[in-house]
Amino acid sequence: MRKKVIAGNWKMNKLPNEAIDFITELAPLVKDSKNEVIICVPYTDLFYSLLHTQDTNIKVGAQNMHFEEKGAYTGEVSGEMLKSIGVEYVIIGHSERRAYYGETDETVNKKLKKAHALGLKPIVCVGESLEQREDGSAKEVVTTQTKLALEGLKKDEVEKTIIAYEPIWAIGTGKTATKEDANETIKWIREKIEEIYGKDVSESVIIQYGGSVKSSNAKDLFEMSDIDGGLVGGASLDAQEFAKIVNYK
Repeated sequence: MRKKVIAGNWKMNKLPNEAIDFITELAPLVKDSKNEVIICVPYTDLFYSLLHTQDTNIKVGAQNMHFEEKGAYTGEVSGEMLKSIGVEYVIIGHSERRAYYGETDETVNKKLKKAHALGLKPIVCVGESLEQREDGSAKEVVTTQTKLALEGLKKDEVEKTIIAYEPIWAIGTGKTATKEDANETIKWIREKIEEIYGKDVSESVIIQYGGSVKSSNAKDLFEMSDIDGGLVGGASLDAQEFAKIVNYK
């Protein structure tokens, strides 16, 4: 049975002292959870978060990385840099990175390959716009993004990749895909993985739902057959609320 993975994506929020306070509050609330608990924090919070999550069951992830080891890439952070301080997870290809900073399927694939080469655990995001959902192309968009993101990976690397299905129209809008729609789309993703890598791989890949996940809808979403937890945005900024999502049962 696949493990539930609940990851918080703080985006550009929380100073280091706020991150420390959050972890101090969250740790006792989730210490007995059997789910994987991850906080993906801004670069400036990474070291402090890693320090203060020691002796807890909370894992720490970054929100992005470059696919090159080093070089003239002003403002970028490499996977080697993340690995060197003990970061375990990294979000790749979030829709905001695609929309605002020119991320493409090609760069997402390069980053995914680099993450695996370094032993980082990637959370790769896929999702359609409202227009694509309404014009009936959502399945093609999401399965194509999945195929291109995973292109060239070995089966064991695909199995270690977490996929986050995030309908763009549901991110930060308060709108949530129905549990049935979210589950159906995630099944499409699994079917595409099965087509390329086989059933064993598709059945073992963790696929999260993301898009206005909160404590009031987490249980309904996470108990669907193919939804393996969530990538949580705004609700992950409040320790009490995030703990309720982690402890959704």
